[in-house]
Amino acid sequence: MNETRAREEICRVGRSLFERGYVHATAGNISVRLDDGGFLITPTDACLGFLDPARLARLDAAQRHRDGDTPSKTIALHAAIYAAAAASDPATSCIIHTHSTYCVALSLVARGPELIAPITPYFVMKVGHVPLIAYARPGAPTAAHDVVAAIERYADAGTPLRAVMLARLGPNVWHDTPASAMATLEELEETARLCHLAGDTVAPLAAAQIDELRQTFNARW
Repeated sequence: MNETRAREEICRVGRSLFERGYVHATAGNISVRLDDGGFLITPTDACLGFLDPARLARLDAAQRHRDGDTPSKTIALHAAIYAAAAASDPATSCIIHTHSTYCVALSLVARGPELIAPITPYFVMKVGHVPLIAYARPGAPTAAHDVVAAIERYADAGTPLRAVMLARLGPNVWHDTPASAMATLEELEETARLCHLAGDTVAPLAAAQIDELRQTFNARW
């Protein structure tokens, strides 16, 4: 994806997420890794519903700010995710972070190492495992360390990640295009909403059912 198209897609996806309530106020950010190794990322304190393609922050491969408004402080975390995810998915080129309501709410009460159990086939197929990352303040360097460790741990186990959940903050999801990353986020938030509605009564899919999804759809679980 060329830079012009990437700028347009970031703004289109940001507006879509804002208009449908996945983000609010100035919460959340979107980045794209460009073919030259540099990055585009939404500016700090920007509302994703009203982005200007020309004002997106442009950084080089060393994360030096080259053009546009001041980049979101999460660029260091995003760069770490791109580097770690590339081992399993070299085409990874977009990361979306939101403060999506149901995901955040679930993280406040989640007890296990992962945010959501495998309760629906499409969650298993389209999202996969979502480890819950211990709380750290926004922009804290420890968050990048913990996220990279999770990505590497799951990759070593043969279940590469598409998402992590920062406790009390929100999910980070990644994929090969902004549209694909948005679809992953949508499925994750919808599954979190189902968990909220169903409460503690929902049972996960059985091991044989998950294995069938692996065999039929190459699900990462």
